Amino acid sequence: MSPRPKVGLEITAILDVAGKIADVQGMQEVTLANLAKQLGIRPPSLYNHFDGLAGLRKKMAIYGINLLYEELAHAAIGVAGDEAVLAISKAYVNFARRHPGIYEATLMAPKMGDEEVQQAGAKVVELTVTVLRYYDLNDDRALHAVRGLRSILHGFSSLEQRGGFKMELDLNESLVMIIKAFIHGMRDI
Repeated sequence: MSPRPKVGLEITAILDVAGKIADVQGMQEVTLANLAKQLGIRPPSLYNHFDGLAGLRKKMAIYGINLLYEELAHAAIGVAGDEAVLAISKAYVNFARRHPGIYEATLMAPKMGDEEVQQAGAKVVELTVTVLRYYDLNDDRALHAVRGLRSILHGFSSLEQRGGFKMELDLNESLVMIIKAFIHGMRDI
C-alpha cells in the first residue's frame, strides 16, 4: 500500500517545481532536500509521494515524457506527411530547448524497463508511428524509422545543449535540412 499524500500537496505541483529546478539548475540538483526547500516543506514529507530519490526520478521521467507527448501531439494536429514529420521534429527540439532539465529527466528513469515509464514512452512511439504511416512503412520498418528520427532529434538536441554547434548558421534551418534528408531517405527504404 502506498503512503497517503499530504493534504494540499498535489503531485503535479511537486513535479512542476522539480521541473523548474531541473530546467534552471540541471537534473543533478533535483534532490529531495532541494525540492522540499523550494516547496517550503520538510524532506520526509516527500516520501508521501515518492519512494526516495529513485521514485522522484521515475515520476520526473514519466512527467517529462507526458509533457513531450502533449507537445508532439499538438504539433501533429491538422498536418500530415512531410509537414507532420517536420512539425513533430521542431516540437521535439523546441521542447528540449525550453525544458533542458525535464528533457534530461525523460532519459533518466532509474529502471527503463519500468511498466509506467514504458507506457508513457509508448504513447510517443505510437504517435510517431501514426505520423509515419503516411510513408506506407510496415510495422517493423515504421519502428526502425521511429528509432532513426528519435536518434536524429536527440542527437541534435544534445549537441545543441552542449554547445556543439559553434558555426554562425541558423540551427532551425539545419534542423529542417536534416529532417528533409530523413524524409527523403524514408521514401527509399
